[in-house]
This record gives sequence, structure tokens and C-alpha cells, in this order.
Amino acid sequence: MTDVSKTNVPPGLSQEQGPLTLTDADLALINVRARLELAQVVFAQVATAVFVALLAWLIGGFDAGWSALAGSAAYFVPNFLFALRLFLATFRPGGSSPFIFLVGEFLKVGAAVGLLWLLAHVGGERVVWLAVIAGLIAALKGYMLVLMFGKRAVSRPTNS
Repeated sequence: MTDVSKTNVPPGLSQEQGPLTLTDADLALINVRARLELAQVVFAQVATAVFVALLAWLIGGFDAGWSALAGSAAYFVPNFLFALRLFLATFRPGGSSPFIFLVGEFLKVGAAVGLLWLLAHVGGERVVWLAVIAGLIAALKGYMLVLMFGKRAVSRPTNS
């Protein structure tokens, strides 16, 4: 039998170094950082959704503003519930499994499609679809604000 751990050593590591071990303090720090980043992403999605809805309202009127907000909500609501599930999983010792994560992603996309379908049927002629798409894209790409401006807030803490 071959020792698999010695055959695929990444560049920069020697074979003498053992596997990475994390202390309970390291795991707690990772969980705190994960909670912070989840909250920042959700906040960024809300901020972009409100910004696009206000912009649509100023440009296209009341119906466009509500349409943009509804388009954002079609993605934000399922994503918020999924983020809440991940947030709560950081308090469990095992966290969340990859299978549960994948199932959650599928449910999130399915719920978003269902909410857009509901919007089409309930909103009728009042729905401004360009504003809905703009709101949906704003919610989908809200995490970009965290990537651009949240670096200092979520950067790796230093041990002084």
C-alpha cells in the first residue's frame, strides 16, 4: 500500500511537515470571521438593492422602484435564509456539510425562480421588467461591495 500523503506534496512544503492542525482557538477565529463575512455580504446585498430601487424610482417612477425592489427580493430572500442557515451552522462543532451546502444552493436558486414567477403572475402589467432585472443583478452582485471595500474589515487578524 502506498502512503498517499507523501506522493502529492504541494510546492513550498516539505514532506517532513505534517498535516495542518487547528486548535480550538483557530477554529473559533475562523467561525467568527465566517459570521462577519456572511453578515457583510447580506448587508451589501441590501445596500445595492435599496440603491438600485431608489435609482429606478427616480428614473422610472413608482412602479419601476417597486419592481426593482421585488427583483432584488426574489434573490435576496432565499439567499438570506441560506446565509442564516450557514451562520447558525458555525455554532455547531461539525459546521455544515458540503452536501447540505449543495442542496441549499439548489433550493436557493429554485426559490428565486419561483419568486420571479410569482412576481410575474401577481404584478401583472405594473411590473417594469427592466427594473426587475436591474434589481436582480444588484442583489446577485452585492457581494462585490464586500470584495471591493470590505477587505480591511475581513482581513486576517494579526497576532501582536
